[in-house]
Amino acid sequence: MGPLPMTLLLAAALATFAWLMRRRWRLMRLGPDENRWDHVGLRLKRVWTFAFVQKRMRRYKAAGIAHLLIFLGFLVLLLRTLILIGRGFSRGFDGWGILAKGSPLGDSYSFIKDVFVILVIIATAVFLYYRLIRRLRRMTLSFEGLLILLIIEVMMGADLLHDGAEIVQADRANSASVSYDFTSPAGSVMALAIQNADDTTLNVFSHIGLWTHVSLVLIFLNLLPISKHFHVITAIPNVFTQSLAPRGRLPNVEDIEGKIEREETLGLARVDQLSWKGVLDLYTCTECGRCTDHCPAANTGKLLSPKQLTLDLRDYLYTNEKKLVAAKRPGHETAGTSGDEHKPISVADDLVPDFIKPEVLWACTTCGACETECPVFITYIDKIVDMRRNLVMERSEFPAELQNAFRGMETQSNPWSFPASDRADWTTGLDVPRMAEKPDAEVLFWVGCSASFDDRARKIARATASLLRAAKVDFAILGEEEQCTGDPARRAGNEFLFQMLAQANVETLNNYKPKTIVTTCPHCFNTLRNEYPDFGGHFRVVHHSTFLSQLVKEGRLQLNNRIESRVVYHDSCYLGRHNDVYQAPRDVLKAIPGLTLLEPKETRDRGMCCGAGGAQMFKEEESGTQRVNVRRTEQLLETGPHTVASSCPFCQRMLTDGLAEKNREDVKPMDIAELLWQAVEQPQAAKEPTASDAG
Repeated sequence: MGPLPMTLLLAAALATFAWLMRRRWRLMRLGPDENRWDHVGLRLKRVWTFAFVQKRMRRYKAAGIAHLLIFLGFLVLLLRTLILIGRGFSRGFDGWGILAKGSPLGDSYSFIKDVFVILVIIATAVFLYYRLIRRLRRMTLSFEGLLILLIIEVMMGADLLHDGAEIVQADRANSASVSYDFTSPAGSVMALAIQNADDTTLNVFSHIGLWTHVSLVLIFLNLLPISKHFHVITAIPNVFTQSLAPRGRLPNVEDIEGKIEREETLGLARVDQLSWKGVLDLYTCTECGRCTDHCPAANTGKLLSPKQLTLDLRDYLYTNEKKLVAAKRPGHETAGTSGDEHKPISVADDLVPDFIKPEVLWACTTCGACETECPVFITYIDKIVDMRRNLVMERSEFPAELQNAFRGMETQSNPWSFPASDRADWTTGLDVPRMAEKPDAEVLFWVGCSASFDDRARKIARATASLLRAAKVDFAILGEEEQCTGDPARRAGNEFLFQMLAQANVETLNNYKPKTIVTTCPHCFNTLRNEYPDFGGHFRVVHHSTFLSQLVKEGRLQLNNRIESRVVYHDSCYLGRHNDVYQAPRDVLKAIPGLTLLEPKETRDRGMCCGAGGAQMFKEEESGTQRVNVRRTEQLLETGPHTVASSCPFCQRMLTDGLAEKNREDVKPMDIAELLWQAVEQPQAAKEPTASDAG
């Protein structure tokens, strides 16, 4: 066996691989283009951090270490594969002497290579354990996964067999006895094991090792584009081309009125409308299930599974490959299945409901847990919201309850349809100035709809305003000029309504040009900070937890009272995962004398959603085994608290309902501003919100 067989093997394998990759490339280029080539330096830095160092995989201890070892092993063993291919043409090939036995470079690489062969064998065994013994629920337990792991194990064994035979033959040629060689720690162990074999057997072992290793590498290469292990090729490009926008920002719909006039599709209706980056996401899914493992909808029995949604889209893409590609050829029309003979077959079936049930989309809380867990930066929220956009704006198909919220935002600038003239009623007795009266105020307190109209949330606004006054902050509110930021409309898919509200608010804010905007609602905070810049609104936006924490640190708030209470803190998704504000609210609570801060097991970026995000606050929850807010309440109650603290009026409402569902009236839901005001409030001052008021 020599040059001819190796040439034929390489030619066949590489030609097949090129054909498969061409098919995947054509599918990826079906949809609209997307620029992901800016800020190359930052992108390369992220590739190093998340693709090579695999920072996100560290969250999974044994699995993370095992995955990193296999990844690094393949990088190290890639050179070994090239050497073995060379030996198929010329026995004894050592990289033209560069990696010759006895040379410093050759011995160093031999040692490192053997170490990684053993580490890869161990790491592969870890994943076999997870699949065959522990059988983790989140993983796709398929034959394909086992086959790949077995290929890797056999490949490593074949490498050692080839090395062992070569070592024994070299020692015999030099009339030396076989002994342990530190520069080839694993290969010399194999050599000692087979040292008594005759020369013919050793020659067979050497060939079996070489050809098995090379053949399996080439087989593995061609399995990649047709299996979940395609991520071996696509993961690094996917990390490189990840969005650099703030995590809480949804992609903007440009020229929405023009699209309506031109009768262009609004939102995502068909799989061939995914951008190339969207398709690359589908290619890159490893089916590890970490996204679904932490999805609040999936964990409470809803139909939504981020992993399954991705796999369904990918399977649809693969199954309909021929007709999708054919329909994109210039002048080519193929009859569809909808009865319209002139309709391209690629658009015959809408994704929803023909392939994806609407309940899947409407169960999403847009909490971001799936995207935080994904080690290869697949995005889910943008695709789900884009499909909602199509349902809402083109087909008027959405949960009936959202109609009231849309109507309220459009006519009264709030989702509950309260009279816009009542927006500042919460200020009664507080003497809070309006920006119209005080346009040069240093701080604009953006109150938000919930704290403006909801009786319970109004206490958050009053506590915050009282703290700002106590700290002598020069602030004012917009009052009746403030409108809903549009967050519920955008997350529910009503992009047109969102943009209408955003443009109106930006015009108002640009008129006053506030130096700082402080808001108690993380949804308002996220929208003002991350999404309004797309509409010309560039403001310094600070969440009240951060602002209050700074006031305490600067000594502008005197904490006069002790609060003897065990307080567990719940992280808001739009404050934490979407904007990385974790420490500030905890600093506020830690500063309060007597207060004991508790942490649930599911905390910070792994804190479970309360269930209100993604416009869920304004609709009935999709059917499941449990309500999301009840599950989250149970997690918080496990710490044995007297008080559940939050820094979001939506979260507080959901947790209040959760506590009522669990019959835990003894545990009080409070905002951090309310707790801080209790600590600051002078005994002779007018009574502000207390724990007894929190119900």
